[in-house]
Amino acid sequence: MLRHLGNRRNFRHNIRLAAILCLTAGFVNIAGLLAFAVLTTNVTGHVAYFAESMAQGDMRAVRIIGLWMFLFLLGAFTSSFIVGRVGRDQVFAYTIPIFIEIAILLLNSIYGYKYDGSIVMREVFAGSLLFAMGLQNAMVSMISGSVVRTTHLTGIFTDLGIDLAAATLPVHLRKPGLQKRIVLRLVIILFFLAGAVAGGYSYTVLQYYTFLIPAGLLIVAMFYDISRVRIIKLWRHLRHLSATR
Repeated sequence: MLRHLGNRRNFRHNIRLAAILCLTAGFVNIAGLLAFAVLTTNVTGHVAYFAESMAQGDMRAVRIIGLWMFLFLLGAFTSSFIVGRVGRDQVFAYTIPIFIEIAILLLNSIYGYKYDGSIVMREVFAGSLLFAMGLQNAMVSMISGSVVRTTHLTGIFTDLGIDLAAATLPVHLRKPGLQKRIVLRLVIILFFLAGAVAGGYSYTVLQYYTFLIPAGLLIVAMFYDISRVRIIKLWRHLRHLSATR
């Protein structure tokens, strides 16, 4: 899921990646909204609020919203910077941004109860989540070759509409891989929605501890490939031993 890059990636790898990380983003999206009253997985809505605040001369809101947009950008930059320095073709370079994201989610779950609704606390907690989602979005984009997006759905709905329209064309006019693209778009949408719904229910019971769930999903994603590689190597080793006897 994470260790296959470039030409080594296939449709199944992208489906797995989309499923688990869209589920994560859905949880963070609704938990961030319920906990801190801020959308934390994209910046589209913040741009509108930024423009409104600018037009009304509310410079305090402009500063806050501008900071949130910058932190999302900084998260994407940080993820790309780390991978670029470690090596884009290094399989486990992508686990470093995941480690950072897990740490941010754990800190929000542990210290979220200290949130008092003040501007400073909102900047800290909501800003950290926007940074984490910027990290994840850039990381997933680099892994999948910009095929998968996990933190927002605007472009996904647009692409799905285009692909569905293309599916109405005669078979000989359709581009190869159309059905797979449609399935991938649907997986992204459905798993993001599932994460948001599950996160909404979870927040009523767990409150800030809801952030432990997406952190756990990321841990599963990170160690899935590591454990799978070891199991495959062990299986091949055992087969080799049995063949030599």
